Amino acid sequence: MLPCAAGARGRGAMVALRAGKKSLLRALSRSFVCRGCQLAPERGAERRDTAPSGVSRFCPPRKSCHDWIGPPDKYSNLRPVHFYIPENESPSEQKLRKLRQETQEWNQQFWANQNLTFSKEKEEFIHSRLKTKGLGLRTESGQKATLNAEEMADFYKEFLSKNFQKHMYYNRDWYKRNFAITFFMGKVALERIWNKLKQKQKKSNN
Repeated sequence: MLPCAAGARGRGAMVALRAGKKSLLRALSRSFVCRGCQLAPERGAERRDTAPSGVSRFCPPRKSCHDWIGPPDKYSNLRPVHFYIPENESPSEQKLRKLRQETQEWNQQFWANQNLTFSKEKEEFIHSRLKTKGLGLRTESGQKATLNAEEMADFYKEFLSKNFQKHMYYNRDWYKRNFAITFFMGKVALERIWNKLKQKQKKSNN
C-alpha cells in the first residue's frame, strides 16, 4: 500500500470514529434527558430538623495530585471525598467532578438531617415511655434511664414506617444520580481515548 493511500485511509477511519463518537454521546444524552433524569434536591418539606450544611472541613495537602478521603463526618457518619482538580481539566471532566461534588453534598445533607431527626425522636420516645411508667430520666444510682430491646423495637418499627416514603424518594434520586455520574464517566473515558488516538495520528503524520 502506498504511504499516501495509508494516510488517507487512516484519516478516513479517524473521521468515522469521530462521527460515531459524537452520535453515541448525543444518543446517551437524549436517553438521560428524555427519561426525566432530573437530579432532585432534598425536599424542603421533609426536613423537620436541619443539621449544619456542608461536608467535613478536612483539607488534603496542597501539592497532592490525587483524590483524598477524609474522616467520617460527625453528623452524617459519611467520609467526604476531596476531589483533585487538574490544571488542564476538560469541560467534561469538570462536569463530572462538579456532579460528584454536588451529589456528595446532597448525600451528606440527607443523612445528617436523618440522623439528627432519628436521635431527637428516639429521645422523645424514651422520655414518653418513662413518663408513662412513672419513672424519671435517671435511675436511683444516677445513671441515664433506658428502655429494653422490645420497647425500643416499637420505636424502630414506627420510625421506619413513618419515613418509608422519604427513603423511597432518596433511593430513587440516588440511582438517578449514580446513572448520571456513570454516563459522564463513560464520556470522559471516550474523550481520553479519542485524545490519545489524535496524538498517535499526529505522530504518525510527522
